[in-house]
Parts: sequence; structure tokens; C-alpha cells
Amino acid sequence: MTERRAVLSGSTYEEQIGYARAVVDGDWVHVSGTTGFDYATMTISDDVVEQAEQCLRTIGAALAEAGASFADVVRVRYMLPDRDDFEPCWPLLRGCFGQIKPAATMIECGLADPRMKIEIEVCARRPAA
Repeated sequence: MTERRAVLSGSTYEEQIGYARAVVDGDWVHVSGTTGFDYATMTISDDVVEQAEQCLRTIGAALAEAGASFADVVRVRYMLPDRDDFEPCWPLLRGCFGQIKPAATMIECGLADPRMKIEIEVCARRPAA
């Protein structure tokens, strides 16, 4: 049987809604859609690029706790209420994913809170031990 465990970030949303920041299932790490909230302070910037930076910090911490890193990401999804906000994030995203080139999708959609300008979800495969 494969290992399955939850990785929690401490976000109040995890308990209120009933989900984990990430789930490790064998070699796979599925990181939930992650917004620009700093979950330690429950604050969020008004700037989309700063929100994307915070998303990546939270995702990076979840991947590390799961025994993976950004180099292991095979799939990324970007969700934004305003597609015009996506291009300003490209340099940051290219810096994170440019060498590994995961499969990627950008979706224009509503997010749970009007302050949220971007949500990022990734799937990674942990390296063999």
C-alpha cells in the first residue's frame, strides 16, 4: 500500500473547508490551489505579482515538507479573475518553472475572495529515494 498523508499550512481555510495544502500519495504530491494569502498573518497584497510570489512561497514550503521541490513539478495550473494580470507574473513564473517546463494551463475564473488575484496549483512527482 502506498503512503498517503496530508501536508497542512496552518491556513484557517483548511479547517473551515476541509482540505489539505497538499496530499502526498506515494511518489506524487498534489498541492491544492494556493492563493496569495500569507497564512501566518492572513494578509494579502493588492499586487498580483506579490500575490504570485506568496503563492510560490507557500507551495515551495508544502513541496519541501512533502519531500519534493519545484524541480519535481510536472503540472501547474494558474487561475486568475483577470487574464490581463497573468502577463505581469510571467517573469516570476519563468524564474520558477522555466528550466523544468511543466505542463501548464491558465484559466480565467472567479476566485473565492475578491482580493485574490491569482491562485496556483501544482502536481509533483517526488524523486526516487
